[in-house]
Amino acid sequence: MRQGPLVLVVMDGVGDGPADAGNAVALARTPTLDTLRAIGLYTQLKAHGRAVGLPSDDDMGNSEVGHNALGAGRIFDQGATLVDRAITSGQLFNGAAWQHVLGDRTGTLHLIGLLSDGNVHSHERHLVALLRAARAAGIERAQVHALLDGRDVPDGSALEYVDRLEAVLRELGPGFRIASGGGRMRVTMDRYEADWRIVERGWKAHVHGAARRFPSARAAIEAARAESPGCSDQHLPPFVVDPATPMADGDGVVLFNFRGDRAIELTRAFETPPDGRFEPFDRGRVPRLRFAGMTQYDGDLRLPASFLVTPPVIDRPLTELLVEAGIAQWAGSETQKFGHVTYFWNGNRSEPIDPRLETWVEVPSDRVPFDERPWMKSAELTDAVLEAVRAGRHPFVRLNYANGDMVGHTGNLDSTVLAVETVDLALDRLRRAVAAVDGRLIVTADHGNADQMFLRDKAGGFLRDPATGAPRACTSHSLSPVPFIVWPPPPGLALRDGGGLANVAATVLALLGLDAPSHYEPSLLTSTTVRA
Repeated sequence: MRQGPLVLVVMDGVGDGPADAGNAVALARTPTLDTLRAIGLYTQLKAHGRAVGLPSDDDMGNSEVGHNALGAGRIFDQGATLVDRAITSGQLFNGAAWQHVLGDRTGTLHLIGLLSDGNVHSHERHLVALLRAARAAGIERAQVHALLDGRDVPDGSALEYVDRLEAVLRELGPGFRIASGGGRMRVTMDRYEADWRIVERGWKAHVHGAARRFPSARAAIEAARAESPGCSDQHLPPFVVDPATPMADGDGVVLFNFRGDRAIELTRAFETPPDGRFEPFDRGRVPRLRFAGMTQYDGDLRLPASFLVTPPVIDRPLTELLVEAGIAQWAGSETQKFGHVTYFWNGNRSEPIDPRLETWVEVPSDRVPFDERPWMKSAELTDAVLEAVRAGRHPFVRLNYANGDMVGHTGNLDSTVLAVETVDLALDRLRRAVAAVDGRLIVTADHGNADQMFLRDKAGGFLRDPATGAPRACTSHSLSPVPFIVWPPPPGLALRDGGGLANVAATVLALLGLDAPSHYEPSLLTSTTVRA
């Protein structure tokens, strides 16, 4: 056992992908990361698909399931898998929440969510299943409030999803239509209260029909692109489609996103009673609605009260085991990833398991496009971590650097290279401080992103813009494994290959001198004697 703390760093979105012209991690100057790989223990971990509880190995990992796996020490079936199962079995449509939103079938059913097959926040097949089931149940009017992706799917693809949805709506009848929408990063899908103005724009468009009006969703998207050439799908402005009607008393509303972080704020706006105190923005007249989420987004706060699919129950996470052992813990990040290193890490708990032994620190994020300030708040976060390391009150410290993921999602290669270099600089400061107090460092990631900045064809080559010949930007996560480094190496130990994120918790316990429960995925540490 070393005297100083064990410090675990999650480099969000920094995967180990092929070293090519589209890999911002490989293109970046990363002397610290390179050195740690060379002199520490190093392996790669699976961070996508079944290794993190998603339906198939074609599904990209994401920060939520990644941090669940890191903190839980086991693989739990996650949102997409649970929703697929509930739809296929019919359980969703037989449940009380679905009957609640349908009501007496005389009102309008509103469905709000990300129109995408990225399978990170939602999937278009879930929306189609809900629409078809509503029609079969006797609903005659349904309005879809479609948030446009361009982040978990190729940018510029919004019209493909709109056209597919429109075909289904025509089949279901004239009462089924797209009513409003906008890009997910500008409309509705804020998280961690970073910018409530995003939710306010969505509320006005979805609930009150208050946004620029167009004859169709296609017309709205084409107009926005013409007026702001190069604007990403995720940043398209709010719109309303004529003749959409505002939400009215007695209507049902389903938020069909299954992932919680970007659903909680809108849920709060819907679930606070019309005469209740709601401070983030003026909601105007609030109709009395029957609201349900696809799942429960926050179990501690019971948000929402009504939900279609029961979320996974994650018991006995790593934090709880450390609390029982009397080990104090420090967790921090900037706003954009604060909930990941706290709420998701702790098994979807919104409050510390034991406030006496847990310290949570949030550094407020910038409210600008992340590719304009790719350094984000890495320096300020590092300052806070160094203070905790030097204070010596927390044997286990964990943090998340958001840069690789948040800047990677912009599709800006040069800015993402700088983002990765910024994280490397922060790692150097952290490495020096940990060494000074005889501590130990774990460096890993929750999924890939910055390692794949260009889209690929089926043969593995870059997809190119027909007009310019330039590679097409990739704004989604990747399927790459992620690095796992332990420095300095524990004497007589090595890391075994073939593990995933869920193996990290038992590894942390081993490095802290504790045994992992038998139901945890095993530690990645192995004896060099056994290996030989």
